[in-house]
Amino acid sequence: MSAFIIENMAPLMFGSLMLFLLSGFPVAFALAANGLFFGFVGIEFGLLTPALLQALPERVLGIMSNDTLLAIPFFTFMGIILERSGMAEDLLESAGQLFGPIRGGIAYAVIFVGALLAATTGVVAASVISMGLISLPVMMRYGFSREVSAGVICASGTLAQIIPPSLVLIVLADVLGVSVGDAYKGAIIPSALLVALLVGYIFLLSIIKPETVPALPPEARTLRGKDLLMRVLVAMVPPVVLIFLVLGTIFIGLATPTEGGAMGAVGALILAIIRRRLTLGVVKSALETTANLATFVMFILIGSTVFALTFRAVNGDLWVEHLFSLVPGGQWGFLIVVSLVVFILGFFIDFFEIAFILLPLFAPVAEKLGIDMVWFLVLIGMNMQTSFLTPPFGFALFYLRSVAPGAAYEDTATGRRIEGIKTMQIYRGVIPFIIIQIFALMVMLVFPELVTGNLDEKVKVDLDTIELNIEQGSGYGEAPAFPGLPDAGGDAAPSENDALMDALRSK
Repeated sequence: MSAFIIENMAPLMFGSLMLFLLSGFPVAFALAANGLFFGFVGIEFGLLTPALLQALPERVLGIMSNDTLLAIPFFTFMGIILERSGMAEDLLESAGQLFGPIRGGIAYAVIFVGALLAATTGVVAASVISMGLISLPVMMRYGFSREVSAGVICASGTLAQIIPPSLVLIVLADVLGVSVGDAYKGAIIPSALLVALLVGYIFLLSIIKPETVPALPPEARTLRGKDLLMRVLVAMVPPVVLIFLVLGTIFIGLATPTEGGAMGAVGALILAIIRRRLTLGVVKSALETTANLATFVMFILIGSTVFALTFRAVNGDLWVEHLFSLVPGGQWGFLIVVSLVVFILGFFIDFFEIAFILLPLFAPVAEKLGIDMVWFLVLIGMNMQTSFLTPPFGFALFYLRSVAPGAAYEDTATGRRIEGIKTMQIYRGVIPFIIIQIFALMVMLVFPELVTGNLDEKVKVDLDTIELNIEQGSGYGEAPAFPGLPDAGGDAAPSENDALMDALRSK
């Protein structure tokens, strides 16, 4: 029995973790409990040494001192303050009036505002709930299809998963060891492509099925001429300026993501003060939510560190590599399997849990296969975004269901009785948008340069072109001798330099 446990420690650890997760046990504690339990089992059977667990305090301190993770509470606080300050409401009303005269105008407004909210808040729940509360009643009031209304709101809300400064990108970058700035740069074109595809679908509907996306009637267009342009400028300029300050400074290298997040948080406070909506209650609510999310992330990180320490000590990483070596197709086979696993798990567990549990296992295999890690990161991010939409467990569907009217109600603006929206209508409505996102994901797979082409070119060093010239008598004594290497003084001949380079390579 002990021999079986020793030989199969890695699959036993992974299977035990899955059982814990399926039972509903808190993820952070499931990870830590598995790591500690199997660590003690490994020590008992002589597979591991007690010194292994002595590395835990240093690893936990390393997590706590990670500056990149500070961007998470900063961006979360920024998004909540902006939401409470009424920015989403002003944006949707202004954009709705601007696009209202054309077919599908409200849907265009929802997509446009969803992209802006994603770039300023980075929180899916906030985007979906805000647009569901503000836009859905207007769309239902003026005859929009229930399915189209639900689908466009959910799809636009999940843009916060992929448009910088997405919390997903920050977490994935930290887990995969990628620069957050590179992750943001790599996601720009894919996110723009996705927005363009959503707009294109609404445009197609306005031609093929115009009755599903009608224009606003004249009586609903309360702003015209200069008043409309002024309202649009007042609503649009502040978030655009904030986006430039946050993302622009990160892209051009003037600020780190953490510094950009801090600047965004201060900017959100300033906007709320200008709107005269910054109250003690708003600040308290934002701080509580931010603290809860940050604590949640840190506990999962610590738990995943405990699990990873033991899992790698029992050669779990080699076991995972062996499993993927059985998958045919090389890079393509690996990417397809990983995409399917992430897509399916996205139905049941949060992206934090996917990032901290699975990606540390996938990343070494991806690197050995020569996959660009920024491209891999963006693919995972878009995959998670798709799973947020997929019935029956997509989180965006639950967010919309929580604010959408389920029963008939009397509309306060028109006095008419309006039927509610059914859950199956929400499910049917997101299907075309899931297809759009899968198509965008396939485009990213086929054309990786859409991600990598936006990155700074990596400097390649050819060892064969390096020449060492070590001078003697420079005022600090003799040049230090390298044990086992030939003398490389200032008078060294080219052949001796070549010998030195060969010796360095052999070391």
